Amino acid sequence: MSRIVVFGAGGRAGANVVAEAAGRGHEVTAVVRDPARYPELGGPGVRVVAGDVTDGGSVREAAAGHDVAVQVAARLDMSSEEFYTSATRALVDGLGRAGVSRLVALGIGTLLEVSPGVRLIDTPGFPADARAFSLGHAAELELLEASELDWVVIAPPPVLLDEKASRTGRYRFGDGRVPQAREGDPVFSFADLAVAVVDEAESPAHHRVQVAVSS
Repeated sequence: MSRIVVFGAGGRAGANVVAEAAGRGHEVTAVVRDPARYPELGGPGVRVVAGDVTDGGSVREAAAGHDVAVQVAARLDMSSEEFYTSATRALVDGLGRAGVSRLVALGIGTLLEVSPGVRLIDTPGFPADARAFSLGHAAELELLEASELDWVVIAPPPVLLDEKASRTGRYRFGDGRVPQAREGDPVFSFADLAVAVVDEAESPAHHRVQVAVSS
């Protein structure tokens, strides 16, 4: 059993990660900005706390005593680059001071390559607003690469994930390329994304790298 702290626990990805980790018997600290907004997060093995992933002191306080951190937070009230830069700096600082070396972060599939050296966001006609959001995640990667954390960024397919599909427990890791869809594969779900995230939290298999995950 591990102690896992989840930043951004109130979102679709975060709620699934909390449920998956708690369901396996882990002790989970679910970090949200306003716990009163997320009464459904509570339950056996789950402690819900207020915290700010963009503040190093708040990260340190929430992460102290844990074995691994999961970052699935996002904010739409500030630019993507501002948020992910602030959050990653705070995580590097706060986790370092808390003595937590392992970080599993949710990435974005648009930063995966469609051909050697060409990311999806660099292809002709890629929407400008989606590119701007994706570049926030690119800034996150650069800061993680410069840190001493044992991190992995898990990038789901660049499509809308299924938020209603039940957990199957099946997924496949790829590399830095956009996964090739196989005939008959369902749309990847938040529930199975959570399985992949918690597997990496339990038994780290990827280190200091961005990897694709898909059905």
